[in-house]
Amino acid sequence: MSMSGIITAGATRMKTYTERLTKDLGEHNFARLPRWGMGGEVIKCNHPAWVYGHLAFYNTMFVGMFGVKTAYTMPASYENLYKNGSVCMDDPAGNIYPQMSQIMDLYNKSTDAFIAAVSKASEADLDKPTPDENARKHFATLGELALFMLNNHVAMHSGQVSTWRRAMGLPPA
Repeated sequence: MSMSGIITAGATRMKTYTERLTKDLGEHNFARLPRWGMGGEVIKCNHPAWVYGHLAFYNTMFVGMFGVKTAYTMPASYENLYKNGSVCMDDPAGNIYPQMSQIMDLYNKSTDAFIAAVSKASEADLDKPTPDENARKHFATLGELALFMLNNHVAMHSGQVSTWRRAMGLPPA
């Protein structure tokens, strides 16, 4: 199997898992942080609204490195909400994060675009140096970047959503 096939096989599996993690969620809890104890203290973690917006933001950024122009537009406000180091905030009134349908639509479109770009990449394309200087500090080649972003990155954040689900009293996915 080619490197692009290995990357996209894992990515497709991770996308299926994210669908299971979110299938029974709704607007009422999508951007909420769980609470614990008698005082109802907030558990500081990442809720699905932050996780899937974050993944969509980076998928969109990195798919462009494969020369792909997306058929969707990433709102400018996503950078401050979802860039690395941004703080996931409890949003009981629903006025900080976009609606669940918008976030999940962008997550799905960005993931599909990234998977399609990698599936069309040759071994030579995947061996090209990562063009972004900051990303290149961690991932020397586009193949390394794609493998991490479409698999490890999604798995790491999906684990956060899995734990969030349990803290919210939801069953496992």
